[in-house]
Amino acid sequence: MTEAVAHDVELDASGLNCPLPLLKAKLELNRMASGAVLKVIATDAGSQRDFRTFARLAGHTLLLEEDEAGVYRYWLKKA
Repeated sequence: MTEAVAHDVELDASGLNCPLPLLKAKLELNRMASGAVLKVIATDAGSQRDFRTFARLAGHTLLLEEDEAGVYRYWLKKA
């Protein structure tokens, strides 16, 4: 488990199925300042595709992505 990426807000979306982890992350990002980093923890395998696509389309930066025993972690820097 990597904790090298500093984050401003952490969102635990464990146990939620697609598209809820992404929707909750989007709502959280809307409340954050530009340049802030959101760490998301999810357990839905579909979240990998969702977060990659969302970051690209919304202009956010996916700083790091981890997959450890079915737990997915994402660090998104708000555009």
